[in-house]
Amino acid sequence: MVDEPTPEQVAEQIRQIDVADLLLSTVTTLGQLAYVKLGANERDQARLAIDGVAALLPTLEGKADEQLLRDLKQLLANVRLAFVSSGAGKPEPEPEPDAGPETEPETAPEPETAPEPETAPEPEGEPAPQAAGEADAER
Repeated sequence: MVDEPTPEQVAEQIRQIDVADLLLSTVTTLGQLAYVKLGANERDQARLAIDGVAALLPTLEGKADEQLLRDLKQLLANVRLAFVSSGAGKPEPEPEPDAGPETEPETAPEPETAPEPETAPEPEGEPAPQAAGEADAER
């Protein structure tokens, strides 16, 4: 029978994890996964893995071995090249940062008629009616 760790033991193991090491492992896994997905012609999945590597690498600057970072940047460049090559030279457009799903933005429908102005336009050729105080001032 295998003893399962207690919640306290799990919490202690989590506290001991070095985040930079976890990020390095994640970047490496995503790089490998990108190649596997390209091989399976799952371009959307490959693109997501590539974007994940590209997003995580800058967070490791100054927190990981410089040679290892150079190797991972080279991995990113190579998998991007493989991605473009797998699309018969037709690269997919870069998504806009923080862009949501590729749908047209929702806009309010334009009114069919222009809204009525707050004051009605003056009829041409007729003098404008004057307020009672204005008529007295002219006399």
